[in-house]
Amino acid sequence: MISMLAKFIFLRLMGWRIEGDFPQLEKFILVVFPHTRGMDFIVGVLTRAVLNEKINYIGKKELFNPFTGWFFRALGGAPINRDSNENKVLTIAKIFKEKKFFRMAITPEGTRKKVDHWKTGFYYIAMEAEVPILLVHFNYGSKKVSFLKLFYPTGDIEKDLKEIKSLYNIA
Repeated sequence: MISMLAKFIFLRLMGWRIEGDFPQLEKFILVVFPHTRGMDFIVGVLTRAVLNEKINYIGKKELFNPFTGWFFRALGGAPINRDSNENKVLTIAKIFKEKKFFRMAITPEGTRKKVDHWKTGFYYIAMEAEVPILLVHFNYGSKKVSFLKLFYPTGDIEKDLKEIKSLYNIA
């Protein structure tokens, strides 16, 4: 029922489309680029509902307060304390290792503001958790969510980031 409603809203009313293959793997990281609009969350949630796939995300702990926490958890969210001194890469990689099924969406910019360089945590999480990275592109101009490629990091971050960015058509 939810998938049908999401299809109607996302595909018919909003006019978006989805292209590419969504892998049927139990664990991977979805790197969603660009993350420049407040609508990104809605586009992501609707895409997930249209596909009828379980996808998790990590959000700043402030979103998971007593008033809104239930909502963000119901949508697959898990809080993280961005101010703590704990190693976030190891903490998230541990979640991957402990769960049988975990697909985590993350943005390389780490914010909705325009940035000059990406945060590399997604890459190191993938390396530590030994999971691939699904490259996802949101194109508001053509109203298209594209699953570009399932990327397996090699450990050569400079080379890999160059290839990843080329798949997103950015330098």
